[in-house]
Amino acid sequence: MKYIKKIVIVFIIALTFVVAAKAQVLDKVIAKVDNQILLQSELDIAFIQSIGQIPPSKEYNAHDLKCKVLESLLINKLMLAKAEIDSVVVDPEMVNSQLDKRMDYFIKMAGSAEKLEKLYKKPIDQLKDELKKSLKDQLVIQKMQEHITGSITITPEEVKKFFNAIPKDSLPYFSTTVEVGQIVKIPTIGTTEKNKTRALLAHLRQQIENGADFCKLAKEYSQDPGSKDSCGELGFFKRGELVPEYEAAALKLEPGEISEPIESEYGFHLIQLIERRSNSYNTRHILIKPISTEKDFGYAQNFLDSIRTLILKDSTSFPKAANQFSDDKKTKPTGGFFTDEKSSYRVSIKDLDPVLFFTIDTMKVGEISHPIKFKTSSGEEAMRIVYLKEKSRPHIANLEEDYQDIYTAALEHKKNTTLNEWFDKTKDEVYIHIDDDYLDCNILLNP
Repeated sequence: MKYIKKIVIVFIIALTFVVAAKAQVLDKVIAKVDNQILLQSELDIAFIQSIGQIPPSKEYNAHDLKCKVLESLLINKLMLAKAEIDSVVVDPEMVNSQLDKRMDYFIKMAGSAEKLEKLYKKPIDQLKDELKKSLKDQLVIQKMQEHITGSITITPEEVKKFFNAIPKDSLPYFSTTVEVGQIVKIPTIGTTEKNKTRALLAHLRQQIENGADFCKLAKEYSQDPGSKDSCGELGFFKRGELVPEYEAAALKLEPGEISEPIESEYGFHLIQLIERRSNSYNTRHILIKPISTEKDFGYAQNFLDSIRTLILKDSTSFPKAANQFSDDKKTKPTGGFFTDEKSSYRVSIKDLDPVLFFTIDTMKVGEISHPIKFKTSSGEEAMRIVYLKEKSRPHIANLEEDYQDIYTAALEHKKNTTLNEWFDKTKDEVYIHIDDDYLDCNILLNP
């Protein structure tokens, strides 16, 4: 079997612990590349992940897919082996920094360090050591790839040649795409509503001081969907990870002590410190968000109307206004524009939320809507103006409308070709052994 090699780094950091958890089961070395070994368990987990990425409606050959996954894993091992020969290393500080971030993420996903330890039946230090090796390997591979392909560029002529080489019946079909932006204004809560919320939390605090169950009250009153069912508990966070107002109040408390009502960008909190460990702390809270009145929405509407007028008069641009005034943290840095998973401003209408889809469905290209009330992804009511910059019709890929996408694909193809040439040259510089069970994959044997 001969593969058109597409280099994919199959590194499953998040599943490192799964491999470790199954260490009691007898594993098998299925390949060696110099000092690097590949285990059966690594292939099995990567294979399962690859199946999960295939659309349900698409058929695949399990044997061929497993061979492709095995080839990709072996390529990783080859790069690691060559990196060792060439003394390619990564900064230990970078590894440790990335390691801390990954561990913090896993702890948050599990709910706490204790829950993560219980889940994998291992102490945090051991889990961290197991993760560190995989993470270091991943960073080395990224560095090797950058060394091999980092300077590669592509010309318009090469893009055209790449596109013309694609069989006409294999050209991708693009559904309708749009370039659409928004400027969001979250109504400023009035003093009256804020005072009502403070009073309610003060009343709850008094109940707890008199013996009421914090857990029960959190489940009944808290508006934090991520913690209310866990008695309001957030788990351990390091300094600087939570909003400043919350952290400042929490770190002033003694374990078991409850704060006065504290305001943050999320609303008002009643905080109880559970435990402090050197640079991290665990808290639970009751979050209540004041309700915006129609008067508050009226102010927000007038504000957005004034911005819309400035844009229409060319006194400012939509991106500049979004950068300066929008309250939406996700679209604000992109000048208010939505982006897809590739950071492209051209977004398929299938990926838009239904409310936004129906809004732009009634708009003309170049139009800016009047202020509209909507709910943010977190469920918060807000106002926004929407700008429909571009809209494409459904079509078969072509250079005129899809140049950027084709350029990206052509550049990736050129990088893969360069990597393939590097692999075909380098495989003769190292020792490679593949288990007899996988010899029929013919991996790395034919140039």
